[in-house]
Order: sequence, then C-alpha cells, then structure tokens
Amino acid sequence: MTAESPELPLAAAFPDADREQWQRLVEGVLRKSGVIDATGPAAEDALTTDLQDGIRVRPLYTAEDGGAPLGHPGFPPFVRAGRPEGTAVGGWDVRQRHVQTDPRRANEAVLADLENGSTSVWLAVGDGGIPVTGLAEALSGVYLDLAPVILDAGADFVPAAEELLRLYAASGAPLSEAVGCLGADPLGLLARTGDGSKLRVQLEAAARLAARCTAEAPGMRAWAVDALPYHEAGGSAAEELGTSLATGVAALRQLTGAGLGIDDACRQLEFRYAATADQFLTIAKLRAGRRLWARVAEVCGAAPEASAQRQHAVTSSVMMTRRDPWVNMLRTTVAGLAAGVGGADAVTVLPFDVALGLSDAFARRIARNTQSVLLEESHLAKVIDPAGGSWYVERLTDELARAGWAFFQELEAAGGQAAALRSGMLAERLARTWERRTEDLRHRREPITGVSEFPHLAEQPVHREPAPAPVRGGLPRVRREDAYELLRARSDAHLATAGARPKVFLAALGPVASHTARVTFAANLFQAGGIEAVQEAVDAGSVAEAFARSGARTACLCAGDGVYGEQAAEVAGALKSAGALRVHLAGRPGERRAEYVRAGVDAFVFAGCDAVEVLSSALDILEVA
Repeated sequence: MTAESPELPLAAAFPDADREQWQRLVEGVLRKSGVIDATGPAAEDALTTDLQDGIRVRPLYTAEDGGAPLGHPGFPPFVRAGRPEGTAVGGWDVRQRHVQTDPRRANEAVLADLENGSTSVWLAVGDGGIPVTGLAEALSGVYLDLAPVILDAGADFVPAAEELLRLYAASGAPLSEAVGCLGADPLGLLARTGDGSKLRVQLEAAARLAARCTAEAPGMRAWAVDALPYHEAGGSAAEELGTSLATGVAALRQLTGAGLGIDDACRQLEFRYAATADQFLTIAKLRAGRRLWARVAEVCGAAPEASAQRQHAVTSSVMMTRRDPWVNMLRTTVAGLAAGVGGADAVTVLPFDVALGLSDAFARRIARNTQSVLLEESHLAKVIDPAGGSWYVERLTDELARAGWAFFQELEAAGGQAAALRSGMLAERLARTWERRTEDLRHRREPITGVSEFPHLAEQPVHREPAPAPVRGGLPRVRREDAYELLRARSDAHLATAGARPKVFLAALGPVASHTARVTFAANLFQAGGIEAVQEAVDAGSVAEAFARSGARTACLCAGDGVYGEQAAEVAGALKSAGALRVHLAGRPGERRAEYVRAGVDAFVFAGCDAVEVLSSALDILEVA
C-alpha cells in the first residue's frame, strides 16, 4: 500500500465468482445430502423460503437484487429515516406501556420506569386502564415538559385528552412545548369493538382535538394510526401496512375536511406497528411503511418536511407465550433490536410476562433494560439505517412495500377502512391469513421455542395478577401458542387429578447412533402436547417388560430406516400384545407402510406432520379429558 496506490486489493489474485459458479457448488451439496437432484436455478429454488404475502426469501442476494432508490435519511421517500439525523442524536424514545386500574400503583410504576431508563409514558385510560379522573394521580410527580405522555383511552379519548391537556396547563409548562400523543383512534376502536354506531361523532371529535393541538400544542399529536388490531387478529406484514395506509388516508380526509391544511393534518398522525422476532421482516416493514406514507403524502400535496411518518413500534403480543415465558425475553430483545434498526421513532418492549397478567416490577425492569442495552451498550442508535445497503433488506423492503400498497388499494376499492371493517371484508381476509399461518404452526413449520419445540414439562408456572380485560366484540386477538396451550391444559388437568402426566414409551431400537435423532424428535413432539416421554433401549424380546415398567399406555418406535426394516414389525406386535393402546413410528413409512400397519403400527410421526392432530388424538386415546 503506497500513496500512489491507496487501495489494498485483497482478492486481486483470485478470479471473480459468479452466480452460476455458486449454483454449481450448491448442486453438489444438495446431491450429496440426498435432499434433491437439481441444477442451476432449480438448486437455488430448493433453498428458497416462502413467507406470507407471496414473498419468497432466496438463499443469496447480490447487487442485481437492489430495490427502489433509497434517497437520504430525512428526505423522501424516507426509507432510510424520517429525520436527517435518524436516531443518532439522543436515540429513539424508550416508551413503556402501563395497564393498571389503580392510579396509585400506576404512578409508582410510571415513576420507577422514568427514573430508570424510560423516556415516555404510554398509559391505558378508561375501559381497561385507570379512570380518567385518576389521570392526575397516575402522573403525579411526572415532569410533563420532559416526559411525553401517550394515551390509549379507547372510547374515552376525548375526556382523557382534555384531562391531560388540563394537567399540562396546570403544571405551568407552556402548552406549546407539550409533546406526546392523545391517542384518538376511532377506526382502531371500531376494529377492536365492532361497534361503529358512534364512528361519525368520534371522527369529528378526533378532528377537533387535532385542530386544537395544531393551534395550541403543535408538538402534541392527536391521532394514533394503530395497526396493532390487525396484526393481533392474525394479519400479515403487508396487511398491517395496507390497513395503516387506509386508516391514515381516512384520517387525512377527516382532518382536511374539518379545515386543517394537509401539512398540519400529516403532522397530527402517529403510526403504530408490531415488531416481531422475525428481525428482517420487521426492519423491512418499518422502512416500507415510511416509503408508502411518503407516497400518500406526496399525492395529497403535502410538503416533503411534513411527509415523514412518525413511527411507534411495539413488540408483538401474538408471539408472547404463557408457557416458558422466560423465552419471551429473547423474543422481545430481537424484536426491539429490529425496531431500532428499522428506524422507529419510539419503541415499546412488552414485559416477558405480559401474556400472564399484570407485569411485575422485575418484568418491567427487564423490558426497559433491554432497550438500555441496545442503546447504551450496543450503540444501535448511533448509526442511521444500519441495515441500509443490504441487498436482502432492500429487496424485502421493496417487495413488502408493493404487497402493502396492493392491499391498501383493495381496501380503498372496498370503500375505505371503515367500510372494509363494517362489511366484514377485512375480518375475512385476516382470518384467511391466520388460517394459513395456523397450518404452519400445527405442522411446526413455524416453531415456537418452549411450546412446540423444546418444551419443559417440569417447569413451574409463573403466576401474575389478572390484567384488565381487553375490549371485545371486534376483530379477534390471536396467539401463536393457542392450539398447543389447549393440549398442555389437558395435560395439566390430568396431572392434577391423576397425580401424573400422560406418558408415551419411546422404544429405542438398534445402536445409539441409529435411534438418537428420532428419540429426540419424538420426545420433543409428545412433550409439546404435555405427554411425558419415557425412553429405553429395547429389542423384541425386552420391549414388553420395558413398556410395562414405564407406566405408559402408548408407545413410539424410534430407529433408523435400516433398523426398522429388521425389527419394527416384530417390536410393534410385541407392544400391541403388551397392551399398548396406540403404537406410533417416528419417521415416514415409505414403501413398508402396509407391512408396519399389519404388524400393529397405528400412526406415523415425522417432521411436517400435523403435530396438533397427532397430540390431540393421543390424548383422546389416553382418555385425557
């Protein structure tokens, strides 16, 4: 390296690699592994993963896969950041959610969070939270000129907003310096409750609040465009984007119809999205959301400086589990990281025990410290758009934006967001999406650690106070674990009445190397349904005695295919003679299915089988109510 030659060409001595060369190497690996015999693009397709919304993730991305022009941070289309400085100055807003009906206890939690890392307060008020009259007590000691307050008041958004603005005025701080969000969300309320009888009145009231904020408190946003109801009803990332656009456009129509200019109307909206443990999808969704909204604002005639989408990312409640809730800490860490990398202006990390009831102080501490580590130790906010330039992220952002825009057009063609909700069109669409995803969950193509994979039956349950019941009547609230939770609940009830969990005997045949993989697979599978696995190495002569000793009433053969050919039929017959109510075989039966069935094998379990059906049927056979 010299002054005349400042670059160090590390790969100069090697020939350039091309995609065809890489595909040939992939062909060889696939052929040797016995997975598939494919050539060229077909070999690459064999490693492709299908996501929702018709998006396919390929194993390799290159410069040829780049998406639309990126622009620069803080400038349209705002893909890279909503502000020129991104989050590099001060980081993102660490926003803690509080769902508590007692104002005094809410105040204790709010102050503890603000003193230990949180920078804003997201407060449930009214139905499902503190009463409006308790807002003053809940915010006692909070410096309203320093800590933004975000309201989630449902149908009580008008009195809650008026009370918060009164508290700002009473604090002595200029209302013009107030920062936060009043949380008016009439269409989100319709989605949650299904009650649209007061929608027109609520939309007009929200517009009046926005006009007041514009005139008196320009740092305060009145309207929350909340996409969480659609995510929590099972919607995909593109459907979440499409519904947020349709809701935002409906809000713009209402606000401009009430007399606000388009720039002021845009500045009154705050968008809320879910952040999941699929980090790349979350990053791309937030970037695509800003790009799509910039296009809407441009078409509406908004100035570039008013077109940036203000984003609040919340870790997904759909992914949170009641079983092995400690794993939720890992899920929310990844989701929080993705929200920060994706450029969210505010991030809420839900406590790990949120699915169990009211979170305790330890859970809230872990939630806020998760963000503190990301900000202060990982320095995640110091770089603007850290995922920018990744060919995969850019392509995924582009594909999500296109899919989200297409769904937005469907909603507009159906008459807009309100009409799509009232007609049931949106509910039907989300239900179909969730039905497809449910199939993946049932077949464990989408694994849930601690629930459908690697469950821990001896885990001691975590108990919490009941949380306020959420409003009902509108779109459903789904959880990934629901089908497995029903199975585990049956097992728990059996444990309580019989003193032991239902059991399955794993008959390990042949050498250890032959049966270990399928023993592990079968144990994982049955424990996901609350069925305790009892394993022993056996042969045809010893299996009956071992089965009786296990205390189980069903069994599963576990071995390699070669050993099955030698022993499966005889061992299955011995188990049937010993009284096994059902005999499973771990693995695909192939050409010997009929032989195994004649010998006594009742069912086959394998990667990709309907695990919920297998487990439910096994519990039925064992008479577990």
